[in-house]
Amino acid sequence: MNRLIAIVAVLIVLAGGGYWWVTQQATETSSEAEPAATATDAKTAQDFGLTEMAIGNPDATVEVIEYASFTCPHCANAHANLIPQLKKNYIDTGKIYFVYREVFFDKYGMWASLIARCGGEQKYFGIADLIYKGQAEWVRAGSDAAIADELRKIGRLAGINAEQLDACMNDSEKLQNLVSWYQGNATADGIESTPSFVINGTKYSNMSYADFSALLDEKLAE
Repeated sequence: MNRLIAIVAVLIVLAGGGYWWVTQQATETSSEAEPAATATDAKTAQDFGLTEMAIGNPDATVEVIEYASFTCPHCANAHANLIPQLKKNYIDTGKIYFVYREVFFDKYGMWASLIARCGGEQKYFGIADLIYKGQAEWVRAGSDAAIADELRKIGRLAGINAEQLDACMNDSEKLQNLVSWYQGNATADGIESTPSFVINGTKYSNMSYADFSALLDEKLAE
């Protein structure tokens, strides 16, 4: 949890300037930041003017919340293997309601979130899939500017124009709201690693599809 809160301490102090301000300041700020203040109580996305990204049946008796970071290799692996099977067998069939919440380890994960959210709710999961599939390439692009350009390419693949992408990357208000919302959620649910899953209020660490499926079947039978 210390790593999660440390990055919140860096990001929550941002007063404005968007992407370019973060690009220039995040490294030196991280070395000077004080320990994070006590997190705000968990609030809904709407409290921060944000959208809770979710798919599946909102009336399902089982809710699965995934906490993951776009820069986490274990999360990319889960989205290549575990999540597609869950989608096919439990989400698309209406058995569960699946919620995805971003975790922020670094500024690159934040930029990826801004790009994923740039297309709105309808395009979010498609863009997120592209970000995870290309993670090994874009996170190693080199400079901050090169990484940002690679993320913009993903946004353009999703049909978002350059002007929209620049606006999203420079939306400092959304950045602050995402961090504040994340901080409350991570504290309330005790998130210490990624990916983590909260199933009907109980936290679980990453697991195989076989174990996940057995757990979901148990919950659905209750």
